[in-house]
Amino acid sequence: MPLLVLLGAVLLLGLVFGPTLWVGYVLRRNGVDRPDLPGTGGELARHLLDEAGLAKVAVEETAEGDHYDPESRTVRLSPPHYGGRSVSAVAVAAHEVSHAVQHAWDEPGFRRRSALVRWIAPFDRVAMVVLVSAPLVFAVVHAPALLVLQLGVGVAILAGRLAVHAVTLPVEYDASFGKALPVLARGGYLGPADLPAARRVLKAAALTYVAAALATLLNVVRWFRP
Repeated sequence: MPLLVLLGAVLLLGLVFGPTLWVGYVLRRNGVDRPDLPGTGGELARHLLDEAGLAKVAVEETAEGDHYDPESRTVRLSPPHYGGRSVSAVAVAAHEVSHAVQHAWDEPGFRRRSALVRWIAPFDRVAMVVLVSAPLVFAVVHAPALLVLQLGVGVAILAGRLAVHAVTLPVEYDASFGKALPVLARGGYLGPADLPAARRVLKAAALTYVAAALATLLNVVRWFRP
């Protein structure tokens, strides 16, 4: 029995952390600077936005991770991808620009995801406050009902966040393979020999949200461990 428990724990940890580790590995492996590439990720993002008629969409460097902000209409790239000349920088920049294109074209999937994120965000913040404070309140008042409330809030957080990630995944795959990869191939921004690596990077970019969903699952389960 202990062996089965150990194997189950290893499998669970692999399921939760495996995608995150793989995404990081792919981005690092293809993040080596290539002087032969014509520009940085930030420069490519600016060029692709202008080519798509999105001159008003800004490009910024950020320490908060690569993303497109639909509220400010800004493509934000991490330092290695904003200033780097690598396959990862080029592919990630094209991926985030593709989200700006989805927004500009008012694509249904992107619109649904944005609406769901806006709807869940206020509740998510309140729910996290309840989770953080519930153990302390229970220790003071010893009310079993608070444990039920804590469980209910945790399940609600999990359901809401996983719903966002479920809606997000098709949007991410479209950004990577419906838009970014064809643009990189047609425009000659990467040579044929680099396209397989770009495909792996774009897959990693799309699966970032799978890793985030699994991390959410682990984070919520952590609140209810004995």
